Amino acid sequence: MIPALGWRLAQAGMVAVLVAILSFLMMRALPGDMVMRIAGARFGYDNITAQNAEIVRAQLGDPAGVGAFLGWFAGLVRGDLGVSLVSGLPVSAEIGHQLGATATLAGMAIVLSLLIGPPLGLLAGLRPGGAFDRLTLLLAASLKATPQFLLGLVLIVVVAIALGLLPAAGHGAPQHLILPALTLALGLAAASTRITREALVQARGSDWWRFARWKGLSEGQVLRRHGLRHVAVPVLTLMATQFVALMEGVVVVETIFGWPGIGHALVHAVFHRDVPMVQGTALVMGLGFVLVNALADIAVRLLDPREVRR
Repeated sequence: MIPALGWRLAQAGMVAVLVAILSFLMMRALPGDMVMRIAGARFGYDNITAQNAEIVRAQLGDPAGVGAFLGWFAGLVRGDLGVSLVSGLPVSAEIGHQLGATATLAGMAIVLSLLIGPPLGLLAGLRPGGAFDRLTLLLAASLKATPQFLLGLVLIVVVAIALGLLPAAGHGAPQHLILPALTLALGLAAASTRITREALVQARGSDWWRFARWKGLSEGQVLRRHGLRHVAVPVLTLMATQFVALMEGVVVVETIFGWPGIGHALVHAVFHRDVPMVQGTALVMGLGFVLVNALADIAVRLLDPREVRR
């Protein structure tokens, strides 16, 4: 366990360095005048004048220069993510506020996906090749092939506009969370359904399953006592590997549904050329990926008897 955690800490350091360098270089490669973008965000795009641009230029100096990058990286070593070029607020404070909204959305999406995907996979795995198995395969393949922005728009048109059951966008009430979380959850559930089904089919064909049945345990007892632990290992691994896809979906879904999370903030930071905000947001998302994988490794070692014996 300790070597694995040490490797994850080393990964976190590498992620911090790579994200800082790549996000800085990509922001410099974007076309357009960075100062004019920042001035538009500060004063409004209807009030962009040469005088306002010069005020911003004098305050910022060269926000995309090597000196600015080295200063940001030195602050990162001290735990300081810098100051937003647009709002003038500390990046850590802004990210802290937005991260709570994103964590709520992502957490709800994961919960919904676990309520949808694994139960369907278990039912399909108990009768492989049956009508329900084929139906779940069709649904999973269709959902997996549908882009999340298209799925979100379909839910808005059908559920919010046609049926009027839920608001199309917004934040502040529980019902605002359902559609964006469901948009993310359906894609995750499509994958977990098939993974659960395959894991259960493999388990039911194993020697230990047949031995448990030979001892007199019923199919349900074997599933509850041994099968669920066996199935949980690949599902947890899948959820960890899909965290990147979840974060990519958060960026799109938050923009579509007007959810004030870290993905929505990242889109605006890129548009306004807010370099410290982009770097800080990308860093937090990258470290989040490392953290989720570390937690998944720990959970797998606790659930899998083979890992415990090691």
